[in-house]
Amino acid sequence: MWSLPLSISKNRAFRSRLHCLTVFGCSMSFVNTLRLWDEAVAYVEQRDLDSALRTFLNIEEKSSKITYNIGCLYLNNSEWDEAEKAFDSSIGKDGHLAVAFFQRGVTFFKMDKYNYHFTEVKKYLTLGSGPLRNVLHPFCRFEESVLDFQQAFKELRGNQLIDYTPLGLRYKLYACEVLYNCGLAQAQLGRWEKAQENLLSALNLRTDPKFGHIDHALDAILKQKLFPLAEIKPGLLFKPKKNYVAELEKKDYLGKAKVVASVVPADEFSGFAPLQPQIDNVPSTPKVPEVLRALEGEPHTVLYEFVPETKEELAVLPGNIVFVLQKGSDNWASVVFNEKRGLVPYNFLEPLDVGTMTSKQAQVEPLKEHADIPAPPRRAPPSRPVGLNGQNPSNTETTNTSGSLGCIVKVHFQFTIAITIAQGRPYGDMLRMISSKLSVPASALTLRYAKEGLNERVMIEDCEMEAVWKTCKNVHLEKVMALYSYEPSTPEDLEFEEGTIITILSKVNEEWLEGQCDGKIGIFPSSFVKPLQGHQNSH
Repeated sequence: MWSLPLSISKNRAFRSRLHCLTVFGCSMSFVNTLRLWDEAVAYVEQRDLDSALRTFLNIEEKSSKITYNIGCLYLNNSEWDEAEKAFDSSIGKDGHLAVAFFQRGVTFFKMDKYNYHFTEVKKYLTLGSGPLRNVLHPFCRFEESVLDFQQAFKELRGNQLIDYTPLGLRYKLYACEVLYNCGLAQAQLGRWEKAQENLLSALNLRTDPKFGHIDHALDAILKQKLFPLAEIKPGLLFKPKKNYVAELEKKDYLGKAKVVASVVPADEFSGFAPLQPQIDNVPSTPKVPEVLRALEGEPHTVLYEFVPETKEELAVLPGNIVFVLQKGSDNWASVVFNEKRGLVPYNFLEPLDVGTMTSKQAQVEPLKEHADIPAPPRRAPPSRPVGLNGQNPSNTETTNTSGSLGCIVKVHFQFTIAITIAQGRPYGDMLRMISSKLSVPASALTLRYAKEGLNERVMIEDCEMEAVWKTCKNVHLEKVMALYSYEPSTPEDLEFEEGTIITILSKVNEEWLEGQCDGKIGIFPSSFVKPLQGHQNSH
């Protein structure tokens, strides 16, 4: 009569062995297994259990941990038969996995006794009255539940707990919890004395006050009442090792190049650029670079930094070599640099002699620390324009020449600038105006002036401002009128229209003057203006 459960157990073991053979008959790379495992765990964390189960089932070479995870998902869905098969497979691959025995014991305990009884037993027996069913089923299911809980306790090997965290499962299986469930299964079989023995053993192995439910279970046993089952929290699964998962992502072992030192100021370019001259004493007849022959357009050297303001414009730095494809009548050139095409002001460029790899014009050197006013321009001034029919334009004067400009302060940097400021203003105001004019942070600037009686310049501070203002001289600044319009060819040039009144700040040389008009300061050809008699301001 009682041989039926043994037959079912043997069938289950056979299914487990058959399942193992089927799994190991397939082949799948470890990388793909790891990737699907990680995806399935991610689905569980998103509470998408159906997608997680499908992903786990798509893994061909399932380990004991993966089949354990599958069993837990089936158990949470109350699919007892499938959960039993999965835990059978997990135990078949790892016969010492105590948590798998524990979960299979929970599965047997939670099986619906009537449904399972009819599906597994009715083909062997013709059942009689109802009480017979209630006698047979407890032995079939609860007895196996007791055996699995006892086996789980055995795999603890005398330890009070097993911490599965190093293996990827954030759960600790306590011996007192295993004996607690074992006592509950014994109580379901009507074995109240054995249930009490299991609970007393669990009480002795209790290590944490959180297991106070064991005391309540003992009280229930004395009254021959049942108590709740101890279960693992849903969603706790074995996860793959983080270092293995990290290796699935592609890595750039070379990284991105970073400019450490460059002859070009503020150079952050780390890609490919055509050959650029960066040394002195270049041989007189070098070989023409093949890269310049192959590229389209005429090579030009960039003289000044250009910051684009629209998406059609191209950013370039001094010293870059660009290739001019087309020059427009509006003084904009279409160029190619670093495989990018865009617009750059043509007056920021100068042609490059491919044969000698040298520029036609020398670049202006920056001002040295103790130098005087920067050297005059090395380029020749433009020729005097000629009006219609060879006559000079009419000398039209403007009368708006009144008004004081305040105190004009000249500052020598890489080039000379001038600012207008009220006399007596503090040092901070002057520094902010100069910083704004140069587009350089104030923290990066240090101001010095030539103090009387000293051969070297003295650093300006707040306490020195009174002495600085005492050095101001009341001079008469000459005014001139523009005879012709002048369009700048370099950033330091002063742009003006015919008839503009210009205040002369200094004389650069016989051909160039420095002046101010319309709030702008720059240099311009002296041949483009004429003096205004009787128009002088004191500053």
